[in-house]
Amino acid sequence: MKTLVTGANGHVGFNLCKALLERGYDVRASVRSVDDEARTASLRALGVQDFVSLDVRNLDAFEHACQGVELLFHVAATYAFHTSGPAADGEMVRDSVEGAANAIRAAARTGVNKVVMTSSIVTLPLAGPGDPPATEADWNPDLRVPYIRAKVEGERAAWRVAEELGVRLVTVLPGAIGGPGFQRRTQSTDVIEGIMLGTMRMAAPKLNFPYVDIRDVTEGHVLAAQHDVAGRFYLGNDVLPSFQELTRMMHGIDPRVPAAPRLLPDFALGMVPFFEWLDEKTRGAPRSATPELLRSLRGKRYSASNARANAELGWEPRVPLEQSLAETMEAIRALRRREGRKTLA
Repeated sequence: MKTLVTGANGHVGFNLCKALLERGYDVRASVRSVDDEARTASLRALGVQDFVSLDVRNLDAFEHACQGVELLFHVAATYAFHTSGPAADGEMVRDSVEGAANAIRAAARTGVNKVVMTSSIVTLPLAGPGDPPATEADWNPDLRVPYIRAKVEGERAAWRVAEELGVRLVTVLPGAIGGPGFQRRTQSTDVIEGIMLGTMRMAAPKLNFPYVDIRDVTEGHVLAAQHDVAGRFYLGNDVLPSFQELTRMMHGIDPRVPAAPRLLPDFALGMVPFFEWLDEKTRGAPRSATPELLRSLRGKRYSASNARANAELGWEPRVPLEQSLAETMEAIRALRRREGRKTLA
């Protein structure tokens, strides 16, 4: 089956191409520029032979990329909480909304049988004290964080256009993705790298981390394509570790990684961006939190149920958290070596 994967050189896209090739799919990979060897080399090594350049905001280019395609995985997206400012935030939202709408329009014009789109857990509402886990029927009403706004408005645009044009659409909502197979840093791997560099050596915020392994995520994408289903599917663990638990697991994997000895008082949560700025300057640690993100998370937690994915797709997370963390940590070390950055202990 001829299959197009947008954003094929990203963490999800790369691993999805790998999973599809292993299952015998005929994969066409879209990247921003096929002339950029850095974007295509790893995919060629997998065995991808069909490449296309794609700006997702260009409908004609999207339609060209979809020619002869039966199945479209729309993965391409900007994943960033930290940007260069309001202009970049606006671009991220426009890319998400226009890219999602164009994916559906291009699919309709070229006769694509089904679209599977990568959304995110951030499109689901956070839980307050005593709240039940979110389900796929729920939407996050808090759009103050530009990345969350981009994901919510992008997915809503896809559903709106799909309904108008009669396109079969499934969206999958993974958590923060770890595991091997990434060619560049992501916001999720930055969190793990920061912990490795000691960003929580003094204390961890009273927050949880919606971690899920990339192999479970790609399996969920494939199952969503193979099953005769429609709608939204959360791909993540029902039980999510707190940041303090995460640091302790990582310390257990590698004792050189400091475990957070205490929890950060709620009144100090607003200081996290300053602490991250300081760690960036002194330790080279990546920054993950913004004031808007922390305000949206205060007193809340990620909590969602994967019951629908289990019942309708037969999906469940299979990669143990400790194994995935260990492999993520090793992949971060390998990436730092390739980039010529200081090797982590």
